[in-house]
Amino acid sequence: MDFAETTVSAHGLEARVWRAGSGPKLAYFAGFAGLPKWTAGMDALARHCEVSAISLPGFPGGGRWHLELDSLFEWSLAAHDLIGAAGCRGAALMGCSVGGALALEVAAIWPDSVSKLVLLAPFGLFDDANPPTDPWAQRGDKVDALMCETEGAYNALIERPGNADAVEWPIEMTRAREASARYLWPNSATHVEKRLGRIACPTLVLWGEKDRVQPPAYAETLRDGISGAVAVQTIAGAGHMAELDQPEAVAAAVGAFLGG
Repeated sequence: MDFAETTVSAHGLEARVWRAGSGPKLAYFAGFAGLPKWTAGMDALARHCEVSAISLPGFPGGGRWHLELDSLFEWSLAAHDLIGAAGCRGAALMGCSVGGALALEVAAIWPDSVSKLVLLAPFGLFDDANPPTDPWAQRGDKVDALMCETEGAYNALIERPGNADAVEWPIEMTRAREASARYLWPNSATHVEKRLGRIACPTLVLWGEKDRVQPPAYAETLRDGISGAVAVQTIAGAGHMAELDQPEAVAAAVGAFLGG
């Protein structure tokens, strides 16, 4: 599917926005490694809604602004302001994995800025008795199997596109992992459970049934803590990055939730 690329600015931050589709507006924060290329999952989403994939600081298309952000609140403020700059304030917001942690903060701190919330195995929660797996601590050759049920799906996401510089590309992928670690290290706990009650918008929580990173039990924590109506759905045959393993199933669930 064809998509349009624009650059938006907010308070000194600049970010790439990829936009495609029509129907209900959906701002999108990608997961681990960001969105280095347009994927089948984005195509699938764009058949149900007008999706705007906003590059967060430090992620592909997000520049090096992550070096200026010194706290979780500053990251959250940057995410919030980029949503507005992309023309998506008041629209639905979807956050996947590490992007889900910031989607949670935006919805909790600025509840009027999000009409509906979609969370795909978001980071941010932590339970000593059932901790998440630390993806930043893994050897590079182990990350693919950790992230996805489909062999090679994560590696295909981060594979260098033909038009990318061979020297710069691995640096950019390292920078993306560094960016998320800056607001989630050392154990990914943002203590968002203290703020979940501020989220009053309808929320869809999606989780891959074979997620090896974020414990699926955390979906119940979100359902119990968020004050708005919450629907929880398991994506069969999917790991942590269900949008790569089962893009059609994820998009269908999001489309039904948005009414698109």
